[in-house]
Amino acid sequence: MVRKNVLITGAIKRIGKELAEHLAAKGYNIALHYNSSKKEALELQAKLIDIYPSQKIKIFQCDLGNESELEQLTDKVMKHFKQLDILVNNASVFDPGVIRETDVKLFNLQIDVNLKAPFILSRDFVLNNNKGLIINFLDTRISGYSNSHAAYSISKVGLAHLTKMMALECGPDIRVNGIAPGATLPPEGKGEEYLKNLANKTPMKVPGGVKPILQSIDYILENDNLTGQILYCDGGEQLL
Repeated sequence: MVRKNVLITGAIKRIGKELAEHLAAKGYNIALHYNSSKKEALELQAKLIDIYPSQKIKIFQCDLGNESELEQLTDKVMKHFKQLDILVNNASVFDPGVIRETDVKLFNLQIDVNLKAPFILSRDFVLNNNKGLIINFLDTRISGYSNSHAAYSISKVGLAHLTKMMALECGPDIRVNGIAPGATLPPEGKGEEYLKNLANKTPMKVPGGVKPILQSIDYILENDNLTGQILYCDGGEQLL
């Protein structure tokens, strides 16, 4: 059996961890990217190896905001996996600030991690692999003009545009799609009530959790004719 290989950025916590466990359960070899959570990365790697001993599970450290480290990440992964079948650009930073409050440091961090890093990793994926699939994690905010996280939202709008641009350039051999979640997991320091209050404003009225995201991943994986699409997992929040 020839297993497919997937690189997931930000794979150690929250949605990234759920993605890693989900795809490992589907039989994929996993390249787990992390920035500073080495202890948690080693724990997740050990857990997945224990459950799936016949699969290759490797961890890779990289500060996606550091250009020199970013430029080397794909090469490091390719040395272990020889080829990549899927790239999941999941890692992001999510810092608040309306336009008036956004200094250059804040702006650059959001753009570097949320837009530049997926751009470079996607470019390198295409240069090193003849076929495959790229999945970009966006945000339902791309459909509106909320300024509470101005730089973050702009970075995700750029990534949505890149998703469609790459789909046009890289087909038919490489498909590129996006997933735009709404309020999926509570931020650190917040509880389930926080999510319920947000979800109550949406058409579906309840938080979707991670399940709709994993279902969307499966749909993208299984639909070989799907490219350039953005799947909103937000309970209809993009309609507001």
